[in-house]
Amino acid sequence: MAGGLAIETRGLSKHFGQQAAVDRVDLAVPHGTVFGFLGPNGSGKTTTIRMLLGLAAPSAGTVNLLGQEMPDKLHDVLPRVGALVEGPAFYPFLSGAANLHRLDSASPHTVPATRKARVQQALERVGLEHAAGKRVHAYSLGMKQRLGIANALLSPRDLLVLDEPTNGLDPQGTREVRNLVRSLAHQGTTVFVSSHLLAEVDQMCTHAAVMSVGKLVAQGPLAELRQAGSMRLRLVTPDAGAARQVLAGLGLVPGPGQSEPRAQPDGETVVAVLHTGTRRPSVLPEDVVAHLVQAGVRVRGFAVERESLEDRFVALTGEGFDVAQ
Repeated sequence: MAGGLAIETRGLSKHFGQQAAVDRVDLAVPHGTVFGFLGPNGSGKTTTIRMLLGLAAPSAGTVNLLGQEMPDKLHDVLPRVGALVEGPAFYPFLSGAANLHRLDSASPHTVPATRKARVQQALERVGLEHAAGKRVHAYSLGMKQRLGIANALLSPRDLLVLDEPTNGLDPQGTREVRNLVRSLAHQGTTVFVSSHLLAEVDQMCTHAAVMSVGKLVAQGPLAELRQAGSMRLRLVTPDAGAARQVLAGLGLVPGPGQSEPRAQPDGETVVAVLHTGTRRPSVLPEDVVAHLVQAGVRVRGFAVERESLEDRFVALTGEGFDVAQ
């Protein structure tokens, strides 16, 4: 399905007593994207997902999935949606394949004649074909996570909702899930990924939204989110003190509320903000170098850096944001 929105919410809110867990969220998830849903623990991500899937009733606002109003069209929409929310749950003394057979048979929308082939294909897609006959209680956390994704892929899906899909995976498993998500998007499936791991989102997603304390604070293509941040210069010099004076004289400081460029612990590196957002910088990098040289500052290294995705999201959500190292 091309064009339009796979997920759209307007004023979506959820209150628990006087506490607003989700506060007037307007999500817009384009079809065919890998959409990262980001925020610190307790920011309202899982509550939002539960409302999207009809697992929780909103206090206010509307939800539209795949062009259909929810929850009115719940039974028409959900067969086209695969989901892994709040971790997978399985019968521990049944094998991985047996668990998938039971889960598939519980759905009134699946075809029994193709069940065996679909289970086998789903296990292969997540790299668990070798453990298909192994009891789930012997699975590692990462294997259980992949089995949960396999369950979401038992039937063709237009939308896949994954809550922390790489939780517990080793680097190889993480890479496999990342490649799987990309392949699904290339086939036309919209993938909505809730995560707190910025490095994974940066490599996996095309778009993202950021939640903080129940509110949506940013959303859009990743490239636009990065451009909304600042561009910094990093200078390496044995004359750090003099360099900081020159940069401060040009109006270059590390951020709001700071009066002069920031010196790094090594004593020779100085960082300052060149400009913020998409506006043109007040002074060009080559002019900065010219001023430094004119002032007798010895320049060993000079680089212009775009604010990282981690820096941008920490700026939006606060220093407590949980990021991947």
